[in-house]
Amino acid sequence: MLHLNGTALPAIDELIVMVFRLSGGLLDGGSRLVKDIGITPAWWQVMGALALSPVPLTVPQIARNMGLTRQSVQRIVDLLLDKGFVELEANPHHRRAKLVRMSAKGLGVYREAEERQRPWAASLSEGLDPDALQTAIAILRAVDLKLAQQKGAVED
Repeated sequence: MLHLNGTALPAIDELIVMVFRLSGGLLDGGSRLVKDIGITPAWWQVMGALALSPVPLTVPQIARNMGLTRQSVQRIVDLLLDKGFVELEANPHHRRAKLVRMSAKGLGVYREAEERQRPWAASLSEGLDPDALQTAIAILRAVDLKLAQQKGAVED
C-alpha cells in the first residue's frame, strides 16, 4: 500500500500512481527494444495505430484512438514522413485532413519492433495469473471509459 505523509492512499490513488510508474517503465523498456531500429516508443505507438487500422487514418483519428493530442500526433507524423515511414494521401471526405498510411519501409520497421516486443511481453507475463491479467485489463478499461466520459462532459 502506498502512503503519503504517513496516510494510506485510497485504492484509486494507488492505481493511478502505479499506472504512471508502469507507463514510465514500459516506455523505458520499449525505448531500449527499438532504439537501434531508429524509432521511439511514441513513433512506435503512432505506427501501431496505423498498422492495426484496416484503413488509412487522419491525424485527429490517430490522436483519438491513442488518447493523444492532435498536436503531438502531428509532430510525430511529420517526423515519420521525413523518415519515409508513412505516406500521406488525399482524403475524399476532407480537403485539408490528409490520410496517413504506413509505407513499405515503415511497415518493415514496425514488424521488426513487434517481433522484438512479443518475447519481451511474454517475459513480463511469466508467473502472472491470466485471470488476474484479464481483471486488470477490465479495470483499466473501466477507468479509461470514465476518463473519456469526463473529458466529454468537460468539452460539452
